[in-house]
Amino acid sequence: MNTSHLKNLFLVLLGNTIYALGITMFILPGKMITGGTTGLALTFNHYFQVPISVFVFGFNFVMFILGAAVLGKHFALTTLVSTFYYPVILGVFQKIPALGQVTDDRMLSTICGGIMIGFSIGLVIRAGASTGGMDIPPLVLNKKLGLSVSAMLYVFDCSILILQMTFSNAEQTIYGIVLVMIYSVILDKFLIMGTSQTEVKIISTQYDAINHMIQKQLDRGTTFLQAETGYLNINQPIVLTVISNRELVKLNKLVMDLDPKAFIIISHVNEVKGRGFSSQKIYK
Repeated sequence: MNTSHLKNLFLVLLGNTIYALGITMFILPGKMITGGTTGLALTFNHYFQVPISVFVFGFNFVMFILGAAVLGKHFALTTLVSTFYYPVILGVFQKIPALGQVTDDRMLSTICGGIMIGFSIGLVIRAGASTGGMDIPPLVLNKKLGLSVSAMLYVFDCSILILQMTFSNAEQTIYGIVLVMIYSVILDKFLIMGTSQTEVKIISTQYDAINHMIQKQLDRGTTFLQAETGYLNINQPIVLTVISNRELVKLNKLVMDLDPKAFIIISHVNEVKGRGFSSQKIYK
């Protein structure tokens, strides 16, 4: 097993550990309702007194078999660790009384639990794996029926919340909805964290000087986009570059020093792949 695989394995274990901690410290003591496999486990625990860790293990195992049969062996391997490690570590944490006595404030539990769940799932996904459980049915439906994965995730989460409403009061329901919203936002933000960049297009008669300046002073690559001005119909290259968000102010000042009449178009991009970003720069 190479270093990359060991790193990913560590992230999957860490993500599932944080997930189990969030459930043990904030969700279960606060009698919160939530989506996913944990939400189903809470429902079965209430009606049938099935221990949460036992239900999670059994449900994850069934979903693992379903995923392996429909989605293939590669998928099964990426979810293997989460499928069996999470219920085990959850059962271990539930046996530590101190973890369930962190706070009695439901709002604090909602916020902290949402942050930990969103962050932990993000770690697992960024490691190229899946948390298993309720992640699998939407993927199966997508492959078999072409249904949207994100839409199906929301449908299943909402259905699980509705199931729990049958034994929850209005306050618990509201906190549950807020919890799902918090961890969904945290997950989205975490997945693009560190990868978002700024795309800048510069239209100027001083394009050669601007191109040279970006390469030498910002150490960023550039591309000329061939264009024609709309009013005078002059062929004039547009300088395209992608920089970090922090470099935007410096770039703007340098461009304005070279050409105060330059036209600058700034766009936010979620992720950039290639030399200088996802791979090492090569200088010639």
